[in-house]
Amino acid sequence: MRVGRGMYTLPRAKVTEHHSFAEVAKRVPESTICLLSALAFYDLTTQAPHEVWIALPPGARTPRSTVTAIRPHRFSGKALTEGREKYIIEGVSVMIYVPAKTVADCFKFRNKIGIDVAIEALRESLRKKAATISEIRYFAHICRVARVMRPYLDSV
Repeated sequence: MRVGRGMYTLPRAKVTEHHSFAEVAKRVPESTICLLSALAFYDLTTQAPHEVWIALPPGARTPRSTVTAIRPHRFSGKALTEGREKYIIEGVSVMIYVPAKTVADCFKFRNKIGIDVAIEALRESLRKKAATISEIRYFAHICRVARVMRPYLDSV
């Protein structure tokens, strides 16, 4: 059964709630799930993104036509490579940033997603013990948002 250009699935294949992640990982193998999509994967937000947010290296090709809407962001250096974990979703290897890295990224892109979402992610990640303060500080330095996050980390 055809699900998109060049993508097929078995008619009786079980579709999970993260099917769009597997589809994007097949279409753009060098991508990493990030920001709102990673928060939703770890259940650290009340937001329900209608797009799959991905991190791409500089110069990587972004597909023009996909069944699933994607929102690409360009990362480079350690901000791209650190904190990635591999998950198997529907038999597809999907790279997703760890919760601590995702929280730091939310503060880095606070103008795009909103500071309230970033604060909610910080609180939920600590409440659910998905990340520690020292892990978040480590990724805050890598993402160059340590000064921005310091007051929020001190108040928690």
